[in-house]
This record gives sequence, C-alpha cells and structure tokens, in this order.
Amino acid sequence: MQVAVGDSIPTDVQVQESEPGAGIKFGDLAGKGKVIVTGIPAAFSPTCSDKHIPGYVANADAFKAKGVESILCISVNDAFVMKAWGKQLGAEGKVRMIADPAAALTKALGVSFDVAVAVFGNTRSERYALLVEDGKVTQALHEEGPGFEKCSAEDMLKLL
Repeated sequence: MQVAVGDSIPTDVQVQESEPGAGIKFGDLAGKGKVIVTGIPAAFSPTCSDKHIPGYVANADAFKAKGVESILCISVNDAFVMKAWGKQLGAEGKVRMIADPAAALTKALGVSFDVAVAVFGNTRSERYALLVEDGKVTQALHEEGPGFEKCSAEDMLKLL
C-alpha cells in the first residue's frame, strides 16, 4: 500500500549515503523534525536531472525558512551514483542524496514498480514527495504514471 498522510515512516530500513556499505537507518534521517523526502525513478534521467531535484536544490533556503531541517532524495541506485549525481546537481549542503540499492525503503513505502522489461531493468521508485514530521507523514504527493505534475519543490512549498 502506497505511503499516505498519517503513516509512520519505516524507521529500521537501511539506506546508504556517500558510499556502499555505509548504512544508515531511515529513521535516523527522517524520524525527527520536519523532513522532505522525495523519490525518483532514476538518477541522471532527464526529468529527474532537469526538473525534479534541481527545484529542491534551488528552493533549499525557502524550505529551511519554513522549518524544514533536511531534504532527502531517494533513488534505487547505489551510493556512488547518488553521490556523483548530487555533485553534478550542486546538491551538497542542500539535498541529501540517499541510495536505496535493493529497493528496501521503496518497497516499505509502497512506492515501487517493476520495470524489468522496460527502460531501467529492475524495481524502481515511483515519483513522490513527502513531508515527514517527527516520523509521521503529514503531506504526500504522488505522481500517477510517468509524468512530473505533482511532486515539484514548488508543489511542496505550497503545502507548508
């Protein structure tokens, strides 16, 4: 079932930041305070690279002004890919690039889809954006299909 307003985040699921093997519990990233969690289908893909994550990078200060302590970008990629992509996007200090290499978090949030036959070759994340406050989802934006119409930084800012 797709994560929704009122749900608690899965706190014990391991994700990675910076390098493979450097596991961190998702609850340590998003369990306290006000956090934006945004999921993407693939690092370096055109929509994710040109539209989705650049909006969160550009609006990082606006989110902070509204009390957001951290912005997390989640993708079913490895930590090396996420680190390189974050560097390319200028995300350092603005958006934390979090790898979910086995899609454990993505599946726990109910936002996975299987694209083994399609472009990406494995399970990937749907496009979504969540506002999480003290471990509870208080806002949830989900794209219906492959578009990018509901999960932008601007859409999330309107909800704060």
